[in-house]
Order: sequence, then structure tokens, then C-alpha cells
Amino acid sequence: MKVYLYSTCLGQATLGASAVSAAKLLTRCGAQVVYKKDQTCCGQPAFNTGYFDEAKEVALYNISLFGDGDEPILVAAGSCAGMMGHDYIELFKGSEHEEKARNFASRCKEVSSFLNEHLELADKGEPVKVSWHSNCHALRIAKSVEASKSLLRKLSNVELIELEREEECCGFGGTFSIKEPEISNAMALAKIADIKKTGVKYLISGDGGCLLNINGTLRRNNEDIKCIHLYDFLLARLEGQSIDDKGVSDERK
Repeated sequence: MKVYLYSTCLGQATLGASAVSAAKLLTRCGAQVVYKKDQTCCGQPAFNTGYFDEAKEVALYNISLFGDGDEPILVAAGSCAGMMGHDYIELFKGSEHEEKARNFASRCKEVSSFLNEHLELADKGEPVKVSWHSNCHALRIAKSVEASKSLLRKLSNVELIELEREEECCGFGGTFSIKEPEISNAMALAKIADIKKTGVKYLISGDGGCLLNINGTLRRNNEDIKCIHLYDFLLARLEGQSIDDKGVSDERK
């Protein structure tokens, strides 16, 4: 099967290793992975801030870039998957581009949703307890969280300890964390307090923005919890690598 991998802005800028992990996992599914080197932002920052004309320009660029075929476009974050698979339709509703946007959106899904359907999991790692953070857009728009958590539950030596307040935002929210830094920080600290209650040393998530936000707050407060992207974690477990060698903090050194 031929699939397109959409790595997202953070996948291109700061979390390149996680995008590579996604490509390797998709290859394990037997997929022929195609990466469009001219891909760019999904347009969500502009859309969420009310710059709809600018968001439409970005959306039309992406729709044109990936063509009119029926190959799946696998998006490496729930936020962008929600934007491309749902919000593009809203953006062009009632316009001349609505049908094109609907056809494009029908091809978009978050990487973990595809992996949950096609990836064979054989856990080669030592027993470990982890917790999971749900990105807001992945939970409510892309609806890919259950697929992500299903992948973790399929790993024989991984115990998933769920957060009490899993569905609460970590305070990132894209431009929200810039516009309202004090509120954002308070939300991140509340998220960390919830994580600490589980007693785990590893937090897994499928969204790079949330991971960078939570990880930065953890580091500023000298907390001994490592944030690891879902794709990096899965690949490490399949290949028998140490998860202590993974984590978003390592990527940013």
C-alpha cells in the first residue's frame, strides 16, 4: 500500500527523529511511505487565531500538493489530523472548494489509527509502567486517542497507568501558550501533578506540541519524568532499544 507521511511543522523543526520513527513503523506495516519534501504547516495556527483567509491559502496548497488520488495521508499528530480531516471541511463549507476539501479530508488520518489496524507488535523491552497524555484535538476532533492507547495496551511488557484528569488540556494550545503564559503554566503544572500521582517515570503522547510544553515545565521544575513520543516508544519496544535513550529532551540538546 502506498501512503503519504505528513510530518507536521514540529516533525520538521524539532522532532525529526519521531517523524523517522513513524516512517519506520509504517514500513513495518508493509506500506510504501512517500514523503513530500515541499509539505508545510497544516494551517491550524492561523485557523485557530481567526485568520481564515490565510488558513485557506495553506489548506489549498496542501490539497494541491497531495493530488487527487485516494492514497491515505497519514498525519503525525492528532492536532494536524483534526485540522486536515475535519476543519478543512468547515473552512470551505459552502464554497467552490468544498467537494475538493471533503475528498482530501477523507484521506487524512492520524498515524496511530493506521498502525493500530496494520502493525504487528512483539514487545522486546523490559517490563515498564507508563502514563499517557491525550492531546485535545486528537481526543475530540481526530478521535485517534483510543487507537494510540490500544497500541500501548498491545505491548505485553507495558502497563498503562491512566491519568485521573486525562482529558484536561496541558496548557499548550498553540498560540494560547504564547498569549496567556501564566494560565498556560498553571495548566501545565496541574497536568504534571496528575502525572506524578501515577508514580510513573515515563509519559507517552502522540503530539509533539504537548510533549514540548509538558517536558519544558518538567525540566524547569526539576521533575524526574521523561516525555517520549508514541512513535519513538513503539519503535524502541519493537527493536529492543532502551527507552531511557529516547525523549524529547534529548532531541533538543
